[in-house]
Amino acid sequence: MRASTQYGYTHWVSSVEPDLCRLAENWLYSDEKASPTFAILLPLHDVEFERVGMAGLKQTLLSLMAQRYSKWEVSIALPATLNAKQVAAIRLLAHNICASAAYVSICQQASLAALTRHAFIQSSGEGTLFLSPGDILAPLALSRIADAWLEAPSCQLFYADEDVVDNEKRRSQPSFKPEWNPDLLLSTHYVGRMAVYKRRILWRLEVYQEIGGRVRSDMRRDDLDYARALRFLAWLSQRETSTVGTVKRLPWMLYHRHIAHHKADQKRLDYIPLLVEDWVKLTLPGCEARVSHGQLPFSAHVRWPLGERPPLVSLLVPTRDGVDILRPCVDRILALTHYRHFELLILDNQSTCPQTLAYLADVAARDSRVKVLHWHHPFNYSAINNFGVRHANGDIIGMVNNDIEPINGDWLSEMVGQVLRPDIGCVGAKLYYPNGTLQHGGVILGLGGVAGHAHRFFPRQAEGYCGRLKLTQNLTAVTGACLLVRKDVFYEVGGLNEQKLAVTFNDVDLCLKVYKAGYRNLWTPYAELYHHESISRGADNTPKKRTRRLREMAYMRRTWRDLLNHDPAYNPNLTLAYEDFSLR
Repeated sequence: MRASTQYGYTHWVSSVEPDLCRLAENWLYSDEKASPTFAILLPLHDVEFERVGMAGLKQTLLSLMAQRYSKWEVSIALPATLNAKQVAAIRLLAHNICASAAYVSICQQASLAALTRHAFIQSSGEGTLFLSPGDILAPLALSRIADAWLEAPSCQLFYADEDVVDNEKRRSQPSFKPEWNPDLLLSTHYVGRMAVYKRRILWRLEVYQEIGGRVRSDMRRDDLDYARALRFLAWLSQRETSTVGTVKRLPWMLYHRHIAHHKADQKRLDYIPLLVEDWVKLTLPGCEARVSHGQLPFSAHVRWPLGERPPLVSLLVPTRDGVDILRPCVDRILALTHYRHFELLILDNQSTCPQTLAYLADVAARDSRVKVLHWHHPFNYSAINNFGVRHANGDIIGMVNNDIEPINGDWLSEMVGQVLRPDIGCVGAKLYYPNGTLQHGGVILGLGGVAGHAHRFFPRQAEGYCGRLKLTQNLTAVTGACLLVRKDVFYEVGGLNEQKLAVTFNDVDLCLKVYKAGYRNLWTPYAELYHHESISRGADNTPKKRTRRLREMAYMRRTWRDLLNHDPAYNPNLTLAYEDFSLR
């Protein structure tokens, strides 16, 4: 975030959130007769309970009593290791605060997984939320979930934003989450604590107990939550019917995680790769994907297989003159790229420079993978690339600007492994300016009126907002400066728009057509390249160019207004004025 992250969030909590809450109260359903009863599961595992004690438990129960929504029950599961005095004190506290809404029971097993299951079995509510002692629900939390429940009856999972709270009720470290993002979930547990599952879906998820089964007795709260989310993803992945409408993200700050749990979670054993590996084995039997630790603690990197016969990739590089830009791009791709099964089509747009022409002849003669195709028409980025696709022999198309230079040799292997997955559409890379600052961490719709690059100008080693610069994730769009897409998908959506988007936003338009066709677009931090950005065609700094750009912006606004106003990969509490994920 800009300036001081904590200052910005403190201001948001004190000045912005109260206004949002007052406005939202008018939108909530007033009739609770048709609304669900929520079961709040509160297992008192000895480790968690010791961190916050009776004071933390009291804080949690008081937050339940402060709910504006009245149809809930709390199921408190105690380990048999507690003595009679402790059990009596907990029963008394629960009765004094929650009266008949609280049910306290004893579980003979002491693991958090066993306590959680015991609390679930003892409950009866139609919706289930998992709490830890010391954690706090926002007063409107259950009201908002009930509202969403009635609006989306087919939805099975509801999740919302969350932050961290200390003993003085000071809030920090907000997590404003995107909408359902399967590949981000395979990278880390972004869904978090504020997740409400319908009771019947939790029973169905019992068949996926293999996910986390090897370490169930050792798992802490975040691990259990993550295993549950992966089981839900497994269920979704194996459904034959549409999954649209089965998950709903609520862009409201509804859960406050106690800082003691948050700090302790950072020191626990990291089971994330193991859990993702379980998910791969269960949902994709025979798949040779390799799962390893990611670039951040508690993250995973899935290396998807390239198949027994890796497909031919056609890399399209439009250019005009500028041999000083083109040569390092082409030579570095040829020398550095570990994935060898590609052809490199240089799409020459009326070059006249003798040095450029000589280089084109030389590189095509010395490397059989290189072909030079000539485009004898005025510059039109969409038309040039469509021309290149028509001449491409590969099943995979790679759009590559002539001012791109690979950094890591695995860049193309990573992107090909992703794009070969049948549900994936466009795949984008992590791009840097020559000085090492970030140029492209994915595209966020709505920035600058149409679209902008996430985290632009961030330092190379920056983690980004909630770690997103180091996590594979689904984004609604990625830049065409380095983009892979299967040729059949490219043709399915009609390719690039030559008529309306000759120069700018054609890559975003392509991604949105692919997204609308039902594919998930994806950005990976494991393919890294330098990008000198628009050196070859120059900036839009003439009246003619500015007029053309405004015309293309207007087309995008007309065509994609809803998505530009609401990017599923972003959060409406975050700004559209800057590219840094700061608050509005």
